[in-house]
Amino acid sequence: MQLSDKFRKVLTGDAYVSARRHVKQWLIGRAPLHFDAARITATIDREKFQQIYDRYAMHDPGDEWPKYLEIERWMEINLKRVRDLGLDLGGRKRVLDIGCGTGYFLYICQYLGHDVLGMDLDEERGFTEMVELLGVKRVIWRIEAYQLLPELGRRFDVITAHMICFNGHKSDKLWKISEWEFFLDDLAERHLEPGGQICLELNREYDDSLYTPELKEYFEARGAEVHTQRVLFNPLRPAPAAVAPAAR
Repeated sequence: MQLSDKFRKVLTGDAYVSARRHVKQWLIGRAPLHFDAARITATIDREKFQQIYDRYAMHDPGDEWPKYLEIERWMEINLKRVRDLGLDLGGRKRVLDIGCGTGYFLYICQYLGHDVLGMDLDEERGFTEMVELLGVKRVIWRIEAYQLLPELGRRFDVITAHMICFNGHKSDKLWKISEWEFFLDDLAERHLEPGGQICLELNREYDDSLYTPELKEYFEARGAEVHTQRVLFNPLRPAPAAVAPAAR
């Protein structure tokens, strides 16, 4: 690793996450499982994936969804997400991924023996075809500010939302503390197992920001470890009275 990479890890908090992970492995007396993104990718039906790729792939997709058809890259990214949450360390868990997209994250979790469920819109046919190919269960739902999530029939040990767009991303309706509080309280009261984890991964806005200083302070007041775009509640604390939500 070059010196610049070491500094980057320290600045982003990756070094802390990595160290905590190795300590956890030592405490449970278990070496890392012998698998990698290439091995997991090899379990996907390559012929059927190629058919999807041929239908939707673009030379330069930019921010369009076909960018996710670069499967090797995105499986690596999602395997890192799985490992950062300790989902590769054994013990079957129930995992909900909000905005599951192609389903790569959940596929890896399912490969490791976890009980998984995705949630997303049904607006991109390519996402639907990928989720069906991977055999990942998905609930169709649009998340709106101050609207409860649907009843899902069970609680989850881990709830994730990667590259979030449902928060009014890049619009004049970007969520503030009040909207986030409603969302987090709903997860805590009806969907998250006591002591469970919530991991949010935020997208950058037009001004290159991820959150206001006030929102970052609010997340931290509820127990979050904030590392750049990654906001991890482990566990989620009750809302502090000092930042109670505005009247709705």
